Amino acid sequence: MSSSERLLILGATGQLGTDLVRAAAAAGVDHVGAAHEDIDVTEADSVAAGIARYRPTIVINTAALHRVDACEDDPHQAYLVNTVGALLVARAAARAGARSVYISTDFVFSGDKPPAEDGRLTPDTAWVEEDPTHPLNVYGASKAAGEQAVRLADSRHLIVRVSSLFGVSPQRNKGENFIEAMLKKASGGGPLRVVSDQWITPTYAADAARAIVRLALSDAGGVAHVTSSDGCTWHGLAVEAIRLVGLAAAVEAVPASTYYSTARRPRNSALHTGRLTSLLGRPLRPWREAVAAYLVEKGHLR
Repeated sequence: MSSSERLLILGATGQLGTDLVRAAAAAGVDHVGAAHEDIDVTEADSVAAGIARYRPTIVINTAALHRVDACEDDPHQAYLVNTVGALLVARAAARAGARSVYISTDFVFSGDKPPAEDGRLTPDTAWVEEDPTHPLNVYGASKAAGEQAVRLADSRHLIVRVSSLFGVSPQRNKGENFIEAMLKKASGGGPLRVVSDQWITPTYAADAARAIVRLALSDAGGVAHVTSSDGCTWHGLAVEAIRLVGLAAAVEAVPASTYYSTARRPRNSALHTGRLTSLLGRPLRPWREAVAAYLVEKGHLR
């Protein structure tokens, strides 16, 4: 790790951005966090001025429009932020001699791999970095296009795909995360009805942030999946969180077709993290351990 590195974290007031700022501080890395009000990634002049002002050696771009149904309703804005914004940031960073780290998503994949019913992930049951992208919705398509834009603009790029994040800070313009929503409903007595046929790799934002900072400071390039080391369904995640807190609400398993959605969502978007393990020496902790740690940090558990 070079003491001369300086991180610029875009989207620093969002869920992952907040934890990236904390992770950089905990690691003793020189860093600055910029919110949308400081740097608008959709405006080339704003991006160039911000990079000139903060003089980073690495730019981590978490800025995104990630409300999936909203992207479907406003594809122009989705592509403006997630694709054009990615291009403008990576291009300006490269021109300034900095390297780009672009935060992407599991939704770049089609979801048609058969999931692992026991949650253990292999290249046959979860998506690896080399798998071709084939998004099912505007959000995923705009992020896949953002990945390609970053590849074109910065030869030293790193693309980090994350999945189903939950963190102490709320997502910007999205409100409480899935776990908090489930606990709120369960505390009211339930019952709850939760989708049981969509597989994910739920990931604690604090865990992801620490790994991303380490990867950013390394020579790692290309694509890396940064998620928990195993997967589950949304139903499985809800059941575990409610069990750990000690609530008695029943959680009914229902198919995704039960709920209307503007956007199609992949049946299996679980990400394999073999490359992450190779790069950092160990994977992120399993999702159950991460959920327990999150609940302690939030004050739900002692």
